Amino acid sequence: MNRSTRLFYLLFTVILFNNGCATNKHATKVPTTGQASAPTVKTTDFSEQSTWLLGYFNPVQLSRPPYSEWYLRGYGDYQPEESVVESLAAITKDELSIQIVLGTWCPDSRREVPRFMKILDLWKFPGEQVTFIGVDNAKLSPVGDFDKMDIQRVPTFIILKNKIEKGRIIENPVTSLEQDLLDILTRNE
Repeated sequence: MNRSTRLFYLLFTVILFNNGCATNKHATKVPTTGQASAPTVKTTDFSEQSTWLLGYFNPVQLSRPPYSEWYLRGYGDYQPEESVVESLAAITKDELSIQIVLGTWCPDSRREVPRFMKILDLWKFPGEQVTFIGVDNAKLSPVGDFDKMDIQRVPTFIILKNKIEKGRIIENPVTSLEQDLLDILTRNE
């Protein structure tokens, strides 16, 4: 293998490990107390197990540190397609439930979950019909029968009607989160 090929594989490996659902650091400015020097930066390493939310959890936790900065920013910045949200509004929600499986250590989860929650809020989807399940970086969770969910990637949004799975959005949407959700809910009807 020549030098340029080895360099290419090295670069490819570095990019691959930095872009997957492995780890990511999150920086938060911490104000200094009366010092003239520049503010110090405290980082939260989401690869650290102490930062992971595991098992069933209340989504309110996402609006608290250390999750709040990425969650609130992602929620606020996302602008879903209004016409698709209006189409969702015409769908009856009574028989629906949604399971959101995520890893707080995963950049894809930290990007997509706030966006999905904004869609659900605009759609006025009842919060009590949404279940949050946190997983570790092996995609395991201390939830009974979790292995039957067959979670391969996170986030995974599982849409159920009358407790029967209608479809999933896995890791990244095909079109957009709102369009993929609408497509799942209107398929075969």
